[in-house]
Parts: sequence; structure tokens; C-alpha cells
Amino acid sequence: MNKVEKVFSQSGQLAKAIDGYQPRQAQIELASGFWQAMNNKQLLVAEAGTGTGKTFAYLVPALLSDKKVIVSTGTKALQEQLFHRDLPLIKKALGSYRKVALLKGRANYLCPYRLTLNKQVSDVTDKQILADMKKVSTWANKTQTGDIGELSSIGEDSRVFPLITSTIDNCLGKECPNFEDCYLVKARKKAIAADLVVVNHHLYFADLAVKDTGFGEIVPDSDVVVFDEAHQLPDIACEYFGERFSTRQMADLAKDIELEYRTELKDVKQLGKVSEKLTHVAREFRLAFPHDPVKGNWREKIQDESINEILNKIYETIDFAYEVVKQCVSRTKGIDSCFERLCHAQAALSSVTDMTKVDVSLWYETTMRHVSLNLTPLSVADKFAPIMQEKQQSWLMTSATLSVDGGFSHFTELLGLNPHKTLVLDSPFAYDKQALLCVPRMFPEPNDRDVLNALVDVCQQLIKASGGRCFLLFTSYRMMNLVANRLEKIVKNPLLVQGQTGKRELLNQFLADDETVLLATGAFWEGVDVRGDALKCVLIDKLPFASPDDPVTQARIDNCKRQGLDPFSKIQIPQAVITLKQGAGRLIRDVNDTGVLVICDPRIATRQYGQSFIKSLPNMQRTRSMSKVVRFLSEMS
Repeated sequence: MNKVEKVFSQSGQLAKAIDGYQPRQAQIELASGFWQAMNNKQLLVAEAGTGTGKTFAYLVPALLSDKKVIVSTGTKALQEQLFHRDLPLIKKALGSYRKVALLKGRANYLCPYRLTLNKQVSDVTDKQILADMKKVSTWANKTQTGDIGELSSIGEDSRVFPLITSTIDNCLGKECPNFEDCYLVKARKKAIAADLVVVNHHLYFADLAVKDTGFGEIVPDSDVVVFDEAHQLPDIACEYFGERFSTRQMADLAKDIELEYRTELKDVKQLGKVSEKLTHVAREFRLAFPHDPVKGNWREKIQDESINEILNKIYETIDFAYEVVKQCVSRTKGIDSCFERLCHAQAALSSVTDMTKVDVSLWYETTMRHVSLNLTPLSVADKFAPIMQEKQQSWLMTSATLSVDGGFSHFTELLGLNPHKTLVLDSPFAYDKQALLCVPRMFPEPNDRDVLNALVDVCQQLIKASGGRCFLLFTSYRMMNLVANRLEKIVKNPLLVQGQTGKRELLNQFLADDETVLLATGAFWEGVDVRGDALKCVLIDKLPFASPDDPVTQARIDNCKRQGLDPFSKIQIPQAVITLKQGAGRLIRDVNDTGVLVICDPRIATRQYGQSFIKSLPNMQRTRSMSKVVRFLSEMS
């Protein structure tokens, strides 16, 4: 028994520190595998089913070692949980004195320079922004970390945050007059001094892609890197190794140029004109796209004559801005930053409008106020694999959902990985006793005109049988809203619909009332942990194949066809299997949980490829009878 196995044993430190602790074979296997990989500079790719205890399985070896470790999570929520809950508990159990640090991206920290600058300019009239700014000013006088996550009294989407935080674009770096007071600098110093640093994937890859400027890399070098929620890596890596040009960047730049003009450079009246022109052309470009938020194929959209006309205006405006701002370089640090951003905007715009590029997806996305033009590589294998080889580190990539048909080729090929070892560790939960899987008999195909009626009928039966306590998960906002509108008229239970308020608030409301039903899409398919009697039923409206209209998916499909491969089996099925596993994983979160998973898509039972989905799900009891589901739920109540 090695030192790691001893910690997890019945008489080990964890058993002494945690009431009711029971050793789990899968957890010990993962911890030992990671310990071996860590000491031999190897890559371990491991799928660990829900309930394995994978967090402890990698944190214990990391704290027992003498190596510098970076732990990267998929979400800020897990990042906070690791740092504030799990690490203190494990450190205490082990009697460890290893230093730990939490590191987030710059937009998560108060920027004292921008706070001072924006308080000087008194043209903000929005009452909510003024009220929030007052709260920020009070908090700024007492915060130790500058982490805006502490500002719980201000809404997550408050428009005050862009005024008091910096971005890669507008950060002045070492040139900033407040550099010594910078909370990001302080956080990075702690991270450099720490033995274990908790980051998130977005920060890690932004850093890796050398997107950051100012004071270089944020994430310190390490001996070991752990990626939890690693199934997210391929998409996040593609995002950061790509290019983006957006009207938000233009609008932010316009504001900062205006700020320089009104505070430091009042003699350069042309700066006011630059700000005005940038704001106007950004607004005009957004109006050239449909009103509702949408994603689309940029290669097709750029063929529109009206789009080309406005693009030419954007080029002209940026060129004009470049010439004016260039004349002011070296006069203030702020205007120097604006000039750098203009240069970057010119390069980004040139990149995303170059239609000769291959092996990339060129797509646009609109929000209510802005539009972004994006260049996304179809694969990052050629970029990420050499970085891993060069760094000579130990690596662990783990998640509850990495394998398809028992293998990892889908995941490893996307990132260009050649793991020394792979592990598939089953969940310790007794799914055959705790859960029932139902694919309702005689349910219409997804494109059938009766599918909405059938879906509403099944939802109504589930809500009645469980008394609420349901997650109804959808693959589209459209179907979610259609079902919500119907259910409002026929059930008495309170309905929470994604979009009504923020994710955290929706979850709090769900947990506060046993009779509540939550209807949601993508954001709730993963990273949501509801245990015990609060959740008894998860419904999934159909197999979560990516929309063929999604421009990145479409580009990958076309690329796959060009190579003579079958995109359905190579791309679409593996992606959908991973997503389904995530959604299904919301149901059983603890050894005492019980519940029903209902998948309203007959293709899982009638198509040959359905077996890939069935095999990927835990070994639950199975039925096609809704009456059996109702009985199962009634017995649980």
C-alpha cells in the first residue's frame, strides 16, 4: 500500500477527519493512477463516474507531493468549491502546510485605475449604475482580494462591472499608475508563491494562446496540470486559438478614447470625433443583422452587398482612428493602450474577413446589442500537442463524461493526445436499484407534428406523479418555451423557466419549494448538483445532436466529408453521447438518491446508433411504460 492508498484507507487520515467516510475502490484507483503519472511525467486520461470522488482523488496526491500543481476547472463554481471547501478540509486532514492560491481572469478583479477614472467622468445618468457604483466604492475601501465575486449585492449582469474592471484590451499592464495596487498582480504573486493554484479552463487557455498583454502570462509555470471537467477542453481550446472581432470591442474602445479626450487630451478635438464614429459604425453594423440573437455562417453572410458596404465603413473608421490616435502616442498611458487596441482590431478584422482560409470555421454571433465575427480552428491538435510535449509536465485530464463506447479516441484525437494510460472508473452508485430509465413507447419522432402534444402529456404525468421536483431539459429554447406555455395552463406547480432570472437564482428558487418544476436548456445540462429529495425526475426532450445550422459543427462536418469520413459517426454521435451523459448525470448525485430519467426520443430504441447512447448511460432499470414510471415515482414518495 503506497502513501496515497493509506490516506484513503479505512484507518487513514480522511477516515479520521470526515464523519461517515467509506473507502471507494474507484477513488483509490484514480488517486494511485494520478500519483504514478505525477511522479513519471505522464499523461493520464480518466473518466470517473458521478460519486467516485474524483476531486479528492487528485487533490490528495497533489498535496502529498513536492511538485507545483495547477488545477483547472470548467466552471468558476467548481473553482470556488475546490478552494473554499475541499482544499481546507483535505489540508486539515493531511496536516499539510502546502500553500494554495485562487487565480481568476482579469475581468474578475476590481481595477482601481478604471474605478478612479470612471468616477471622475460624471456623465453617467443611469440610476442603477450610479447606485451600483456607490456600493462598489464602499466595498473597494475594505476588500482584501478585489474579487468582484464578493459583491453579492450587485446583479451578475450589472452594467457597472465593465466600468470597474479591465480587459486584455484596456489593461495598461506595467504602465498603469496603479500597478502596485493591482489586485490581479497581487493574486498572481500569491499564485507564483503557492504550491497548488486553482484556475479555470478559460483563463488557462487564454494564457496559453498568449492572448494576454501588459505583464505577460498570468498562470505560473508548474510541474503538474490537472484538468477537471476535461470534456470541455476541445471547444474552449478552439475558442482561444481562434480570432474574434466584435462591435463590443469597438464600443469599449470608443468609450476609452472619449475618456482620454475628456480627462487628459482635451486639446485633441479629433479624438471626440473618433469616438463618435466608432460608436456609430458599431451600432450600424449590429443593425445590419436580424434583431433576435443568432449564430450564422459568416462566409455566406459576407456575400451580402449591404454587409460589405458597412464593412468598408468599419475599415475606413478604424483607419481614421488609427491616424488620429497615432498622433497622440506617448502623451498618456491610456491613449497608448488605445493605439495598441486599434492595431489589434485592424489585424483581427483582416483575419476574420479573409475568406481564403481553410480548416477554420468563419461564423458570426449576435446578442441584443452587439455582433461578433469569429474564426475558429476546426482542430487544435496541431497547436495543443506540441505545447504539451514542450512543457515536459505531468497531466491528468478527468471528467464524468469523456468516453464514447468505452473508448477515448473522440476526446484524444480532438486535442492530439497520446496518453500513457487511460482509466474508465464506474460510479459506486447502485443505479439498478436507485434509478429507472424510460423511453416512452409509441412516442413520435422529433420532427413529427405531434411531438409537442406528446411531450406536454409526458411532462404533465411526471409532474403529477412526483409532485414537482422535476428538471425538464431541452435541446432548444424554442421547445422549452412552447412546453412552458402549455404547462402553465394545465399544472398548478410553480414553473421556473431558464431566462427568467440568473442560473444561481433559479436553482435557489427550485431548492426552496418542493413542488417546483424547472425547464431549462444547455446551461443546466452540466455543473448542477441537486441532491436528495429535491430532485426526483429528469426529462430530456430528445437526443442532443448539435444543430446542423451551428456554423462550427457545419464546418467540421464538411471537413470530415472532404477526408472521406462519415461525419455522423465521427463527430455528431460522439458529441451527442457526451452531452446526453452530462444531462443524465443530473439525476443521481448521492448514494441515497433515487429518481427517474425519461428520454423522449424513440431513436434511442429504434436506430442502430441508439446502442452507443444506451451503453454510455449508467446501468439503470429500464422500461418503455409510463405507468411503470408513475408507480416508481409514487413508491418513492
